[in-house]
Amino acid sequence: MHHFLDDFSFSFQNETLLKQAFTHSSYVNEHRRESQDDYERLEFLGDAVLELLISQHLFKNYPELSEGDMTKLRAAIVCETGLFQFASSLSFEEMIFLGRGEEVTGGRKRPSLLADVFEAFVGALYLDQGLQEVERFLEKVVYPRISDGSFSHVMDYKSQLQETVQRKNLGELDYELISEKGPAHHREFTSHVLLNSEVIGKGKGHSKKDSEQSAASKALRNLAE
Repeated sequence: MHHFLDDFSFSFQNETLLKQAFTHSSYVNEHRRESQDDYERLEFLGDAVLELLISQHLFKNYPELSEGDMTKLRAAIVCETGLFQFASSLSFEEMIFLGRGEEVTGGRKRPSLLADVFEAFVGALYLDQGLQEVERFLEKVVYPRISDGSFSHVMDYKSQLQETVQRKNLGELDYELISEKGPAHHREFTSHVLLNSEVIGKGKGHSKKDSEQSAASKALRNLAE
């Protein structure tokens, strides 16, 4: 149960809470004697905690984003696909207590179920350790994915940068691919964005386009300062 928690040096005061975060209703139904609760109530709480902390993170770290942009970006991060990616990166699917019926139909790998478990875990961590520990967890698992441009498909930083540069009459924008490395299925691209031949942002991504979006997002932040 603890392998991933060790990486974060988290310890739960209340082990039952931790187990509950990974317990599906189908397991509870089949193990009546254990008087076990499923994760649904924790998921409700975790959902709110995630919204709050991610909103705060975007508000503090992305001064160039409008309310509408922050809303769009937050929605992409906490949507099923986003949460499923975070849960998978932590191998949460190995830790779920599932009923046999769910197991047979592949519930363990179902994105919606894993997304719920991720929220439930956040809810449990919050109850057990408080907001600061949840923040520390998100700093490891979620925030890096925001800054590396994983969600930039919902945000077009390049066109925002273009608009800002034109609006303020700052000059000429160019993108330059600096490097491309790694195996075909996991290539990493690094791009620079230049304003009047001066580098104003650097970004990485798994495609040239992502790396440019990431560079544009950094440039927007640099210009905002």
